[in-house]
Amino acid sequence: MYSLEFSISANSTERVDRFLADQLSLSRSVTARALAEGRVRVNGETVRGSRKLVREDLVEVTWPDAEVPADPEQLKLNLAIVYEDASMLVVDKPPGLVVHPAPGHRTDTLISALAARGMSLSGGAEERLGVVHRLDRDTSGLLIVAKTSDCHRKLVAALGRREIERRYAALVWGHIDSARSVDAPVGRHPGDRKRMMVIASGRAAKTLIEPVARFGPCDLIRLTLTTGRTHQIRVHLAHIGHPVIGDPTYGGGGSKRVSGPDRVLAAAVDRAAPRQALHAAWLRFLHPESGELLDLRSEWPHDLRQALGAAAQQRNLLDRLDMLEYLKFFGAEGSDPGRNRG
Repeated sequence: MYSLEFSISANSTERVDRFLADQLSLSRSVTARALAEGRVRVNGETVRGSRKLVREDLVEVTWPDAEVPADPEQLKLNLAIVYEDASMLVVDKPPGLVVHPAPGHRTDTLISALAARGMSLSGGAEERLGVVHRLDRDTSGLLIVAKTSDCHRKLVAALGRREIERRYAALVWGHIDSARSVDAPVGRHPGDRKRMMVIASGRAAKTLIEPVARFGPCDLIRLTLTTGRTHQIRVHLAHIGHPVIGDPTYGGGGSKRVSGPDRVLAAAVDRAAPRQALHAAWLRFLHPESGELLDLRSEWPHDLRQALGAAAQQRNLLDRLDMLEYLKFFGAEGSDPGRNRG
């Protein structure tokens, strides 16, 4: 048997059956069966699905081994926590891990991994258990999660005021000669609901781009988000003709777009990229409770090292664990995150 226990820190949530289904990534049928079999307890007592949850309720859910939908120990091992205190944490999300439940990913999510780790869950359905911003499944890197409703509210407000500086590292096709910004609305593709695109009817979106290192067929760049639309970075880079290497959706043909003497090297880089070469590498913001400046960094991920090494054609680069530091990705400290930016 596997038992998951957590406490509620919001003032109130909703019916326990809906809460478990929506927030613990369970199907409604699994939730109903757990309740019917008495495997859901609140404050030590078996409850019906209609029981409302309130602050400080202690919830325990137990599954038979055959019904455990994901290996909680493995999920815990996959999570690297780079900062944590009583009100929040920052996790270095691995690639392949979905943040929120989605079709085909009801339990193998970041939410499940945090629950398996024993984290107290904040908020109800609307607060999405404290996750402040999103990363795509195959984008790795730093992600902020609030443990309390108050901290979540403050962090979301700071994000809306552009006081949380989010910088990404990406390996992209072609060359970007100087710093520039892309200010173009992003919305759903009218012919494919799974894709996004630059479209006049979309929501305002702005991405700042800075070149970091130039290689034969590609560049390593630094991107700063001032908005956070779905697939924003990938869509904006494809829009200006510099798609992310390894991007299966917006990659524009990958290495086939490269001609001339760099074609062979481009193909080698393409083969070495197991996914989109995009990593949330740097967060800078003021702690919502203490006001302390948090400057959190994540090095270039292990699964993309071969792609960057192939692009750079530097044998010594693969021997380094600090690829981004070595290439001076973290060279600019940026503006004060407490000050609004346009």
